[in-house]
Amino acid sequence: MTGWSPQELSRIGDAEELEIAPLHADGSHRRPTPIWVVRIGDDLYVRAHRGRRGVWFSATQEQHQGHISSGGVSRDVAFVDEPDAARNDEIDAAYRSKYGRYGARYVDPMVADAARAATLKLIPQ
Repeated sequence: MTGWSPQELSRIGDAEELEIAPLHADGSHRRPTPIWVVRIGDDLYVRAHRGRRGVWFSATQEQHQGHISSGGVSRDVAFVDEPDAARNDEIDAAYRSKYGRYGARYVDPMVADAARAATLKLIPQ
């Protein structure tokens, strides 16, 4: 199968959190970390609120692969950096819309420059 199925997109996109487990060089997975996830069209995105130096984000940069679980969906994925500034604006809006109820204390770091620089697109494998 290529790409996300409509059911996977809905289940993950509607889920509150996603557990991300980057792959280590030895083939083992890092302990899953719960993070926020947003959907834009047929794409899923995650961000590290601490930026590129965040522990789980740094681990994604070793192999650019891992495993995610969310909304009853478990998939191996590739982690692809999202450098498109226009897409980042859409991702900001998605974070504000989905998680705005948590307030600026939590949402503002997710739309700040450090988090924008640590945006990953999830590609199913």
